Amino acid sequence: MTVPAGVHVSPEFPAMLDRIDALAGELESDAAAAEERGRLAESTARALLDAGVVRAGLPANLGGHEFSPRQLIATIERVSYHDAAAGWTMLALLHVTGTTAAYLGDVAAAEMFADVAGGDHALLAGHGTRPGRAVPVDGGFLVSGSWQFASGMAHATHVHSAIQVEGTGELRVLAMPKSQVELVDNWDVLGLRATHSIDYRCTDVHVPITHTYIATTTTPANGGAMYRVGLVNMAAIVHSGWALGAGRRLLDEMKSLAAAKSGTHNAAVDTGHFHAEYATAVARLRAARAWVMEVWQDVEEALDAGGSLSTEQETLIRLSLNHATRTAQETGQVVHRWAGTTAIRRGPIDRFLRDVATGAQHITSSPVVLQNCGKWLSGLEPEARWEFLDLAR
Repeated sequence: MTVPAGVHVSPEFPAMLDRIDALAGELESDAAAAEERGRLAESTARALLDAGVVRAGLPANLGGHEFSPRQLIATIERVSYHDAAAGWTMLALLHVTGTTAAYLGDVAAAEMFADVAGGDHALLAGHGTRPGRAVPVDGGFLVSGSWQFASGMAHATHVHSAIQVEGTGELRVLAMPKSQVELVDNWDVLGLRATHSIDYRCTDVHVPITHTYIATTTTPANGGAMYRVGLVNMAAIVHSGWALGAGRRLLDEMKSLAAAKSGTHNAAVDTGHFHAEYATAVARLRAARAWVMEVWQDVEEALDAGGSLSTEQETLIRLSLNHATRTAQETGQVVHRWAGTTAIRRGPIDRFLRDVATGAQHITSSPVVLQNCGKWLSGLEPEARWEFLDLAR
């Protein structure tokens, strides 16, 4: 299969959304048990994988669906609407598996992505913001380190980790079998409990150079123009979808609760105050979604034209993600305020409130990233360029 020249828009997209919707009942029925065990049921994860959620982010020339950025946003949005922890698990697997497939060369691709269309491919989980140590040796590196937040690790076959090469300081990303790391089962949190976002570590593990790539690359070995946005911007795609889907579910849960409570004694949902706050929350979330899609439409057009991203485009990618995440968090606050005691009892509202509060802490939506966006947009750092989540001159 040839590599698409521009952004690939997959005809599989409508059917994908239908397959995800068909799993809504299974996701809901497993949600409470998944929180208790700290991971999705293997059958639930397999159903989402068989539906093609991770394949949506894999390069077309390897047999993936290679959805466009806006298609990927909508895909993760739909999974996250049905279950925020399932959406987070899938976004993590999709992101690091898709970028690994795109940026590693032929040797690794032949080993790890032999039959993507047939479902025979690696699944990767891991973390990329705290690099381990990589000591150069013949043909590769001896890698040691400790990493956190490996969302979806329960379902992965391989790990994705950032490393820093000793002597040069070069940042690279590796892929290696999960069997080569020690898993640290320490995911004890309030929200996103079912994502299995555990720590892991290793000492002096040999990783061939063929199974690493330069962390800042925007030149894919596989796949089309979408992968030219780079690792961090690919993360922004899926995290944007997650925030929008979880936020929308909270609004719909509040709508259902309001219908059940309306007309009862002293029902808060029958007040003009609630009506105004709910309408405002809907407007803000819909506006956040529209802006995310506008930002990514502009990026897609730039990629189709063969260009690279401008600093303004990279800034708006980060800012629109931050805005979508904070809007989802504020939506949760509105729902918490008006849901009354329903918000503190086990159920969808309680679960989504905890998941959104936890997901909003992700580094890609941190206050420092927001400050950097403002620094560039205000004209105070006009020559600066983005390096991961930092501005650098």
